[in-house]
Amino acid sequence: MRIFTKLSAPLCLLFVFLCLKIAFSSSIHASSFSTTHLCSHEEALALLQFKTSFSVDDTASKIESWREGIDCCSWDGVSCDNVTGHVIALNLSCSFLYGTFPSNSTLFFLRNLQSLNLAFNNFKLSKIPSEISQFTRLKHLDVSSFGFSGQVQGEIAHLPKLVSLNLSYSDLILETATFRNLVHNLSEVRELVLSGVNMTSVNPRFFIDYSCSLGECVKRKLSKHPLQQLYILDADYGRRLPESIGDLKSLQSLSLSCNLEGSIPASMGNLSQLTDLELYSSNLSGQIPPSLANLTQLTSLYLSNNQFSGPIPASIGNLRQLTSLNLYSNNLSGQIPSSLANLTQLTSLYLSNNQFSGPIPSSIGNLRQLTSLNLYSNNLSGQISSSLANLTQLPSLDLFNNQFSGPIPTFQGNLSQLTDLDLSSNNFNRQIPSSLANLTQLTSLDLSYNLLNGSIPNSFANLVNLSYLNLSSNHFSDLVVPDMFSLLQNLEILDLSHNNLIGKIPNCLPKSLSVLNLQANYFDGNIAFEFLEGCGLRNLNLHGNQMDGLLPRSLVNCRMLEVLDVGNNNISDTFPHWLESLPDLQVLVLRSNKFHGFVQSTKESPSFPKLRVLDLSSNYFVGALPVRYIENFNAMMDPHGEDGGSSEYMMVSTRTNSYQYSLVVTWKGFEYELQGILTVFSSIHLSNNMFEGEIPDVIGNLSSLKGLNLSHNNLTGHLPPSLGNLTNLEWLDLSSNALTGNIPDALFNTFGNDSYEGNLGLCGIPLSKYCDEIETPPSSFQEKDELWRFGWRVVVLGYGCGVVFGLLMGYLVFGTGKPKWFVSLFDGRPSQSGTKMRKARRLVQRRS
Repeated sequence: MRIFTKLSAPLCLLFVFLCLKIAFSSSIHASSFSTTHLCSHEEALALLQFKTSFSVDDTASKIESWREGIDCCSWDGVSCDNVTGHVIALNLSCSFLYGTFPSNSTLFFLRNLQSLNLAFNNFKLSKIPSEISQFTRLKHLDVSSFGFSGQVQGEIAHLPKLVSLNLSYSDLILETATFRNLVHNLSEVRELVLSGVNMTSVNPRFFIDYSCSLGECVKRKLSKHPLQQLYILDADYGRRLPESIGDLKSLQSLSLSCNLEGSIPASMGNLSQLTDLELYSSNLSGQIPPSLANLTQLTSLYLSNNQFSGPIPASIGNLRQLTSLNLYSNNLSGQIPSSLANLTQLTSLYLSNNQFSGPIPSSIGNLRQLTSLNLYSNNLSGQISSSLANLTQLPSLDLFNNQFSGPIPTFQGNLSQLTDLDLSSNNFNRQIPSSLANLTQLTSLDLSYNLLNGSIPNSFANLVNLSYLNLSSNHFSDLVVPDMFSLLQNLEILDLSHNNLIGKIPNCLPKSLSVLNLQANYFDGNIAFEFLEGCGLRNLNLHGNQMDGLLPRSLVNCRMLEVLDVGNNNISDTFPHWLESLPDLQVLVLRSNKFHGFVQSTKESPSFPKLRVLDLSSNYFVGALPVRYIENFNAMMDPHGEDGGSSEYMMVSTRTNSYQYSLVVTWKGFEYELQGILTVFSSIHLSNNMFEGEIPDVIGNLSSLKGLNLSHNNLTGHLPPSLGNLTNLEWLDLSSNALTGNIPDALFNTFGNDSYEGNLGLCGIPLSKYCDEIETPPSSFQEKDELWRFGWRVVVLGYGCGVVFGLLMGYLVFGTGKPKWFVSLFDGRPSQSGTKMRKARRLVQRRS
């Protein structure tokens, strides 16, 4: 039920836009009306009584100006005949009216009404009153958009002077008999808008069958054919387009969408008066018929979001009046025809999301009026034609997800209006030309997922308007002048991840930065950033480098921080409890470093209130599991998340782009990079440490947990029954601890044996050991205890001799075998080059 008393912010903006559009359109109908003559007392009274029939949701409603004692011809939305004073036009669109529309409304006293617009009000899905037939002089009727429902009454066909009728976007149902009467009686109709009307019961033999088109039916049955004079037909219905649609010779605008199927009939080329053809978002298939080239008056052609296949006919170059050609999201193939160069009036060309191959024809450079060109997500290849430099009006150029190769063109700096350049996911190689920095208006530049190498040119410092810069997943090796980024004072997103960059991280970054992603490079040394008061950083990702030293305490100044990932480095520090006050921190990854000591809160107030992902694995943390933190992980206690459980991803939106966060997770010993973090995703990964004691019962309160890994520690005691409350859990690993007792049936019979292996004291399903057979082999626990003592001795040695040397000495001196956490720390670390991960990401991201 579409009732809009409360609207979301985006829908409100759309609502306001449509209201303004309707108000402007309605003003055309009323433009010739004057209000110089006082309206009659009876009509003023009828309007005032009509006003009392509804409540008003907003003081901006037009009827708020309706006051007794004031000439009704001066009221908002009311227009009168300048001779008689009769009310002849009433525009109440977007007037925030709320209430059932009464069948005995005093509005029907306005017998001289010629134009009535009731669109965008909330009449609680009332039926259109049959009394509307009393408006015998009505020429324009608009009852669209949410207000009415039910069957369209036959009385609406008894409006003989009707020129335009808009029933769109409602819950109205139009049946065969009523539609037949509309065709029969409304001989003056020139604009018929039925978008969204339920017409599934209209007999196709009458409406749009192969044997009987609208025009033929009218000719045969009524001996006249008013709809052949139709100028605009806008409707949604589930029918095939008949060959006989070409009989509507006067049609100037045709807009059909949603449920069309089959192919476009060749007879469509007979609609010689057509200026706008929109057949979008349906299931139309087959090839685009060459006969469309006969529609030489066309200014816009929209065939997007269908299943058209085959090439674009070369004859499309005959449509020399076209200003907009939209063919995106189909299965079109072949090369882009050079005949498009004839369409010199084109301002927008959308060919994206198809299967076009070959190069971009150089003739595209003739389309000098283009302000929109989208060719992304195709199989286009070769080098980019230098003729694109002629398109000097382009504000954006999107060529991503193709197979272009060779150097990035310089464009000679001719694209002076270009603000957005996206060449990502191609095969460009060589170095970035320094002349690219001549495009000084750029606010967004994306060259990610290519084969670019060499240095990032210092000329990029000239791109002072740049807000978004993504150079990830290439082979860059040097920044040349690292501090150049400090000159880009408008930079909000900087992604240099998955390259071969070496040396020190720039220590001076713009204060405007929201995202800094340097993952999977070779940066080393200390994290030298000084995060100043008012830091706006929301995502800091240094995962998979060679950083050492301490985690900078100035991070507490980044009060908007949502993601902090410093995993797979050499950072040696204690647990950063000073981060617990950050109000928006949701992801904290410290895995595979040299963090050590206890993990415990230092304050009484709730800590990490929004944390959903915690990964402390493969470090040297000791002591009990952090109960005080766990009992305050409120964001992990809501199985639906903050957004009510919808599948949305964490991202940041800037003034030019949106950027989706990524996350490296470990499962079954393998690393995976999630290209998006769902807002309902939560996990705790504390494996490969030296935690001891029991698993706290409070962990069962974390009902939204998707993953829990406590393996390779020294946890003891029974599994708490509360773990059975974790009904959203998708993976569990408690292996290689000293846990004992029965595995609770409530949940864990859904996990395999490998979730519990290495706990000789555990029994029950899925283990093969029954609980009445359990024995505690002293030697096994003695071995575990030896491993534990090994860990502590290593730590002691580490403080005197260095951690690595201490580990080695512990292994050699105490000789307890090769502990798994030792193996994972050294033998199982991912390649710092990130090459394998880049290849995997390419396979996932690129189309087969």
